[in-house]
Amino acid sequence: MVTFESITSAVGYAKDSATEWPILVDEQRYLYEKYQMHRAEFWDIWGPKTWSAYWEQLMKGNFPRRTKGDIHQRGGDVLIDAQGHIRLHHVGAGPADRPSIEFIIEIVKKGRK
Repeated sequence: MVTFESITSAVGYAKDSATEWPILVDEQRYLYEKYQMHRAEFWDIWGPKTWSAYWEQLMKGNFPRRTKGDIHQRGGDVLIDAQGHIRLHHVGAGPADRPSIEFIIEIVKKGRK
C-alpha cells in the first residue's frame, strides 16, 4: 500500500486496520504523479456516487472519519505483481469509484496461473 500522508498517519492506519502488508509513505507524491492520479474536482468528490456510498456505509453503522489529508487527492489502485508488471491501474473518478475486492482478488488469482 502507498500513502501520501505522513508516517504518523500510516502508523495509525496500520494499527487501526491490523494490516499485514507493507506500507510505503510517499509524502512528496512521486508515485502519485508517476501513475497520473491527478487532482479531483468538486463534483468528483461530492457527486451523487459519493453520497450514495456514504449513505450505504451509514446504513451499515459505519461513520466516515474526518480526513486530515488533501481531499482533492484522487484515489486509485495500482496492482503490481511479484515480477514488477502492472496488473491493474485504476484512477478513481471520486471517493466511491474503486474496484471491488473480488475484482482485485480475481486479477491476483489469474496472475498465479
